Amino acid sequence: MSEQNERKQDNGFGPPGGPRGGGPPGMGGSVEKAKDFKASWGKLISYCKSYMPAIVISLIVAAIGTVFQFIGPDKLSDMTDEIMKGLPAIIDGMPVLGAIDMGAVTSIALLLVFFYGASAILSFAGSYIMATVTARISKNMRTGISQKINKIPLKYFDKTSVGDVISRVTNDVDAIGQTLNQSLSSLITAVTMFFGSMIMMFYTNWIMALTAIGASLIGFAFMALTMSKSQKHFDAQQQGLGDVNGHIEEIYSGQSIVKVYNGGKEARKTFEGINETLYESGWKSQFLSGLMMPLMQFIGNFGYVAVCVVGAALAMNGTISFGVIVAFMMYVRLFTQPLAQLAQSMQALQRTAAASERVFEFFDEEELTDESQKAKRLTNIKGDVEFKDVRFGYDKGKTIIHGFSAKVNAGQKIAIVGPTGAGKTTMVNLLMRFYEIDSGEITIDGIPVSQVTRENVHDQFCMVLQDTWLFEGTIKENIIYSKQGVSDEDVKTACKAVGLHHFIRTLPKGYDTVLGDNASVSAGQRQLLTIARAMIQNAPLLILDEATSSVDTRTERIVQEAMDKLTQGRTSFVIAHRLSTIKNADMILVMRDGDVVEGGSHAELLEQDGFYAELYNSQFEQAS
Repeated sequence: MSEQNERKQDNGFGPPGGPRGGGPPGMGGSVEKAKDFKASWGKLISYCKSYMPAIVISLIVAAIGTVFQFIGPDKLSDMTDEIMKGLPAIIDGMPVLGAIDMGAVTSIALLLVFFYGASAILSFAGSYIMATVTARISKNMRTGISQKINKIPLKYFDKTSVGDVISRVTNDVDAIGQTLNQSLSSLITAVTMFFGSMIMMFYTNWIMALTAIGASLIGFAFMALTMSKSQKHFDAQQQGLGDVNGHIEEIYSGQSIVKVYNGGKEARKTFEGINETLYESGWKSQFLSGLMMPLMQFIGNFGYVAVCVVGAALAMNGTISFGVIVAFMMYVRLFTQPLAQLAQSMQALQRTAAASERVFEFFDEEELTDESQKAKRLTNIKGDVEFKDVRFGYDKGKTIIHGFSAKVNAGQKIAIVGPTGAGKTTMVNLLMRFYEIDSGEITIDGIPVSQVTRENVHDQFCMVLQDTWLFEGTIKENIIYSKQGVSDEDVKTACKAVGLHHFIRTLPKGYDTVLGDNASVSAGQRQLLTIARAMIQNAPLLILDEATSSVDTRTERIVQEAMDKLTQGRTSFVIAHRLSTIKNADMILVMRDGDVVEGGSHAELLEQDGFYAELYNSQFEQAS
């Protein structure tokens, strides 16, 4: 049973501090602390360890491809010198034509074609491997999150909005995938290019090398400064994306309520606050990232000027040839370009560190206890249920169910009534082990539910909630859901029992009509579909939580008749505010403030003239 339903039913007994209380997290416009960059990347590397051989191969291939690139200028220098030998020379005032060695020029040109061609092929191979690996890592992450959701207790969603979880599956995993696919290989390429070109520059001429490096030192200083300032903004940006997703999911899913209560202005004000926070963090992170490229371009141009001036002076002195100046013009580009790539890659790595922190934070959430060792199973149960001095609180030290005790015989229909916040739905949640009790015991056919697996407990129940849940699929698929071996005739029988068969036959595709695909299904009809689903499940225990709340009076009679058929031979727990619907219950438990204050049949409770009689009579007074 959804915790949202618990809040609606038992307002005041739901866990405090939910995702909607006090606004979404992160609205203060800052993150409490910058996440540990090394720790986040350490977790990511550990997670990707099975793919590390392929990643390493991809990076090595990319690095080798880069080596071919920075060897090229040295050969280009040789080609330039060969061409310079054939240019006209001035001897005794007369021009003398030299002979260009075309054989040598052609050999060098072919060698350059080989180097640059091999570089392109290796870069393509590295990119292909990395793209394949990162796609699989992203897929595994999303699968892992999906599996994790089934392992964490419902209390996690008491403090985290659905939109924030969705953001971790989409935005954060996408950020990780993009960085692994693009920025990581760019980082390796840039590092290789940077050190390789620096080595080649010193190999060619140390004076020119120092000139080029000195002109680029400012880039290192600015990159280090930017790195130190920008991480917190990337953390805040990822958190802000989660907040925006949570708010939009919440408001859009309740758009009709927002409109009816004219809550658009307030919703917009809240959104603008979250969006402003995201704008601030996004602007700052992207601004700092965007500064890198123009700065690197300036440094590169400044390096060209420095190399030309110093190179001209050295050439005039005969220290270097003209070909060396040409080579250094390319080396300056190969040396400064990696600085920009390094800066951009590091910004992406920072964003990925923030995204990884959120993903692994979710993976590290406390899970439900492992129950694989439990050998007991509930099979062929009769339906005897007993609550023995059950105590429970959503938070430690805040008990809201105080010593609840009740015994239910197989086949009985038990109604649980009481004012909003009495703890009715909480008791059903405990019965189904959606939450673990603090003390006491709940048994089914004398077997404590704590001694069998949760899945085994869930198998014993079918349920109809106040909030209908249907997924995008055909009507037949929604009714069958996860039940195996259900025939078309079984589906039709269930729909006839709840009075839906005639309506479904009027639809163009009948039972194969896709819900949400231009299928007009009212709230009452959606409720009837969930009732038909419960009939198909055919479990020995039944839970009805305000199952007729969304239907009109005439439909309620049809549903009530169907419910009577559904409850035959089953132990049924009915939560109801409309007391007229539970007159025929075998036992009515009246709850107030987490305790059972009265119990008995409808007639017996009216005769007692206690709290139940007060509730019942107040409904008739309202009706009159």
